[in-house]
Amino acid sequence: MLADGTVFEGFGIGAVGDAVGEVCFNTAMTGYEEILTDPSYADQIITFTFPHIGNVGVNDEDQESDKPVAKGIILREAITAPSNYRAQSDLGAWLERQGIVGISGVDTRALTRLIRDKGMPHGVICNNPDGKFDIAALTKKAASWPGLEGADLAVTVSRREKTEWDATRWEWDKGYGRQAAARHHIVAIDYGVKRNILRCFANSGCHVSVVPATATAEEILALNPDGIFLSNGPGDPAATARHAVPVIKALIDAGKPIFGICLGHQLLAHALGIPTRKMPQGHHGANHPVKDLQTGKVEITSMNHGFTVDRDDLPAGVVETHISLFDGTNCGIAVTGKPVFSVQYHPEASPGPQDSHYLFDRFVALLD
Repeated sequence: MLADGTVFEGFGIGAVGDAVGEVCFNTAMTGYEEILTDPSYADQIITFTFPHIGNVGVNDEDQESDKPVAKGIILREAITAPSNYRAQSDLGAWLERQGIVGISGVDTRALTRLIRDKGMPHGVICNNPDGKFDIAALTKKAASWPGLEGADLAVTVSRREKTEWDATRWEWDKGYGRQAAARHHIVAIDYGVKRNILRCFANSGCHVSVVPATATAEEILALNPDGIFLSNGPGDPAATARHAVPVIKALIDAGKPIFGICLGHQLLAHALGIPTRKMPQGHHGANHPVKDLQTGKVEITSMNHGFTVDRDDLPAGVVETHISLFDGTNCGIAVTGKPVFSVQYHPEASPGPQDSHYLFDRFVALLD
């Protein structure tokens, strides 16, 4: 049920109950488990445009966080039995255990066209085995939901205490490794960080201390890091910026190399005086072409964001480094004369598959 009264019917999957959130669509053909466990999807109901979701099952190694925060999942086809040697469970049973409400059999093309034309609506997804629904009450619930604008969700998904990270990227037939001889120490501010970002840093020779989104600049600098990472995360960057910007400004003034991804990119922009704005459809998928304006190369990237940095308001001393070739929106900035840069997309998600891994090398070069 959407806030405007539109109703889509299908077959319930996953958890029984209902959940309210912002309905978006994701165009990725693979990686559904990583998407569902990405903390950036807090308070969102994900429509998958690819029809065959769930066909390789799920496994513990592919989760990007301890617990999913996505509110719901909308599919075209029913979930089939998993066909993959790494599968530990089928997606439907996993959704039920995780408390995620789902629905299959939906005309996802029609829903995607609606989002394309009208923007991401507020909606309620409901699974009731007896098939009885109070449409009017559920539609009212969707219409009264306040939405993501003004919502500081980073503090709700962030870890509460500092932790240390040394796990490296997954390798076939080996699993995850351990960073044995780190050359650098970085602090990652957890606004909703994905595990594979931390693994990429470990692969690049970094030991990572991960601190909560509420950590102060004094607490971070007391760890004596070689550099600082601003992580991805959910919600409205302008809301999170109220407490994050003073910290980021102090870290910039300290002269430490800084690298931001997704929400971290948007928060760095706010710290530099650049506003963000809500996007109608957002960017959610693993097929987004981005041009590196410094090299002229084009990368195939993974994206997940509903807000964008306003590229028309870049102040002196800040340069645009990357742009989306879908709609021309900003995808990267750097501070002139300082070791500070960020990108809007997810280099760790590897849709290219390794088009964007150079960004981790670029950050390590600044540390060197």
